[in-house]
Amino acid sequence: MATVAEGIRYAERVVSGEILACQYVRLACLRFLDDLKNGEARGIYFSRPRAQHVLNFYKVIPHVKGNLVGQPIELMDWHIFILINIFGFVIPLIDEKTGERVLKSDGSGKPVMVRRFRTAYNEVARKNAKSTLSSGIALYMTGADGEGGAEVYSAATTRDQARIVFDDAKIMIKKAPLTLGRFFEFNKLAIYQEHSASRFQPLSSDAHSLDGLNIHCGIVDELHAHKTRDVWDVLETATGARLQSLLFGITTAGFNKAGICYELRDYAIKVLRGFDSNVAGAIKDDTFFSIIYTLDENDDPFDENVWLKANPGLGTCKYWDDLRRLAKKAQEQVTARVNFFTKHMNRWVTAESAWMDMIKWEKCKYIAPQHELNTYPLWVGVDLSNKIDICAAVKVWRTNEGHIHVDGKFWLPEGRLARCSRQMAEMYRKWAALDRLTLTEGDVIDHAQIKEALQAWVSGESLKEIAFDPWSATQFSLSLAEEGLPLVEVPQTVKNLSEAMKEVEALVYSGRLHHTQNPLMNWMMSNITVKIDKNDNIFPNKSTPEAKIDGPVALFTAMSRVLVNGGNKTDFLSTLDPIEDLLML
Repeated sequence: MATVAEGIRYAERVVSGEILACQYVRLACLRFLDDLKNGEARGIYFSRPRAQHVLNFYKVIPHVKGNLVGQPIELMDWHIFILINIFGFVIPLIDEKTGERVLKSDGSGKPVMVRRFRTAYNEVARKNAKSTLSSGIALYMTGADGEGGAEVYSAATTRDQARIVFDDAKIMIKKAPLTLGRFFEFNKLAIYQEHSASRFQPLSSDAHSLDGLNIHCGIVDELHAHKTRDVWDVLETATGARLQSLLFGITTAGFNKAGICYELRDYAIKVLRGFDSNVAGAIKDDTFFSIIYTLDENDDPFDENVWLKANPGLGTCKYWDDLRRLAKKAQEQVTARVNFFTKHMNRWVTAESAWMDMIKWEKCKYIAPQHELNTYPLWVGVDLSNKIDICAAVKVWRTNEGHIHVDGKFWLPEGRLARCSRQMAEMYRKWAALDRLTLTEGDVIDHAQIKEALQAWVSGESLKEIAFDPWSATQFSLSLAEEGLPLVEVPQTVKNLSEAMKEVEALVYSGRLHHTQNPLMNWMMSNITVKIDKNDNIFPNKSTPEAKIDGPVALFTAMSRVLVNGGNKTDFLSTLDPIEDLLML
């Protein structure tokens, strides 16, 4: 039988280094032990009976999958740690009108105690039995938590996804009719307990259908897949009438760093650091529990010695041989790496079928000082896209040793903010505030403004060429040519961009490319997807309409000229056909 002592011992073993763990798990354990020792000074108490009560409940919960179907679940030590955190810590209930502690009605003079944690965030790699843990919590909150009329919901992006936790809970009842079957009944739509008027139901992500709920427990499965924050916000709002509600987010790592999941993850990390008030950016929040099982920043995802950090159930509910097979596939096939990194190493990337290894890209941090860059030959790639979206210009300097330095400028019409998603508008405003994006007035880009900015940007440098795609940029290029700037057309074809992309990739992997860590450029680079043709050519595509790639395309355009005889200067007039030539006379 699982005991509270096992959960405490787990924390101690993590902190001592006996159990391999990442920095965030170690912080969660340090926070727990610190609260055990010093929590009462802040009005936080640890109730062993309450913690043991939820562990006892799991004694009657059977496995529902695999070769252990029907047998009682034996909680792993990390499961026990999570449960005793969420259900063991309590605080006195405070009367909001008087500010005084609410006392029990039995005349004992003791205060009413309620759970401390109202929100929990659990991020761990796939196949570590997090759904099993969540299904047990859902059943416990429905019928064993002493809450009258409890409303418990599992929510996800689709009803089928939401039913995973729900259906597992239903099978648990079926497999344990003499234990769980005495407490719960169920039908296709709900699990319910008649004597307490409580129920557990799955919900889809249609936030408009969630109004009017009075939630005791909400479990949001695979939170990373939620494109908006609507479901989370509605569920959080619906817990206000309960004294000790719980909103529980469970997830693996994902791709959308602009979504609610990554936002919560960022907050969770700051809370984990919050037990040390001297840490910059730390947040004190005694109502928020978080634990994140992932690799540390410098860990090699293909080193099996670190896999336990992201997979605490490895060797118990997840098999070493299977993970080794997936790692081998990811090493050999670039397209398999994203899935391996996110689902099995619990690392976040941005695009589902990303071309660039963003871990390597983000390590290319150093760029030479401007006075040194001025001595190197410079090529500029321009991608004007269209007049109602992002326009990009990227500088590429080449050193005598073959290293490449990259910097970029971006423009966006301010009117675009009203036509894109709320999340993208917030990101664009953030990048503009960081001076990494220029918002221009109106609904369309003024190419004259870009021309003026581009002239000033390259002034005083060893400019070889400005390379551009002639499609939709004829007038812009003519106006630049009139200023005497060296221009050359680079149509965006497989022939022109494939080798440039491969060269950029090789430079990044060898550590010979250096860039300014512009977050807008980083985001765009992570959005690139590719499809390899029968001749091993590649061409940049984007994963979604809002996943812009203009900056990288401008980089590839410039790089294509660097690869052509060292980017020898080409007379712009010689690239025009006779009709265009006559028009200029």
